Amino acid sequence: MPIYEYEAKDKRKSCAYCVNSFELLQNISDDRLKQCPHCGNQIIKLISAPRLGLSVSSLDDRAKAAGFQKLKRLGKGEYEKQY
Repeated sequence: MPIYEYEAKDKRKSCAYCVNSFELLQNISDDRLKQCPHCGNQIIKLISAPRLGLSVSSLDDRAKAAGFQKLKRLGKGEYEKQY
């Protein structure tokens, strides 16, 4: 399920929950929220960049900790151990 970000349309009428932005876990098929669940103020859905996965460095660290070795390609059919 994706995480959607919302914020108050009019910050002067907003509560502490919606004055900045807040995140909400929703199904794709769910309707977008139109009012703050705490104060009832009108809110807008923000567009944010998706997070597409783990960073490569984190993946490398976890693979190394699990005992795997990374290979670097040197040429056609030639590889060298990285760690």
